[in-house]
Amino acid sequence: MDTILKRRSVRKWLDQPVEEEKIKTILKAAMNAPSAGNQMPWEFIVVEDKAILEELSNSSPYAKCVAHAPVAIVVVYRTDGLRFPDYAQIDSAIAAENILLAITDLGLGGVWLGIAPEEERMENVEKILHLENKHAFAIIPFGYSDMTLDPNDKYDEERITWYK
Repeated sequence: MDTILKRRSVRKWLDQPVEEEKIKTILKAAMNAPSAGNQMPWEFIVVEDKAILEELSNSSPYAKCVAHAPVAIVVVYRTDGLRFPDYAQIDSAIAAENILLAITDLGLGGVWLGIAPEEERMENVEKILHLENKHAFAIIPFGYSDMTLDPNDKYDEERITWYK
């Protein structure tokens, strides 16, 4: 529970690269997410190139922070050849949450920037990354946080219905 409660949206990072080993651990967490029929529709694009990060920062009105991140993972998905293509975005969301939890667990900070289902944002990212037959889902910039955030417990009894 500690990692879940510590996970916060971080949009400011130190000017410090993230070690490749940590990035691979984050990707391993993403790829171990559950998916409908185990179809794993996702792929992950790791961006450390400052020029591409700058381009991605203009892909959405909420993505400006990407330009200042040391690294970002762009979650993309495919629908061709899937048994359950209607679940590809849901599967990608679960993988993205695993990414965020792994980032937090490794002492880093990141933020989920929604791209899908907004067609214009998706097209912007797909053009920047030259994607073919794949769809942009989310951008997750991360790094060593330049912010101190306290854990946040959002548990709310009023949102629960019990049938006993």
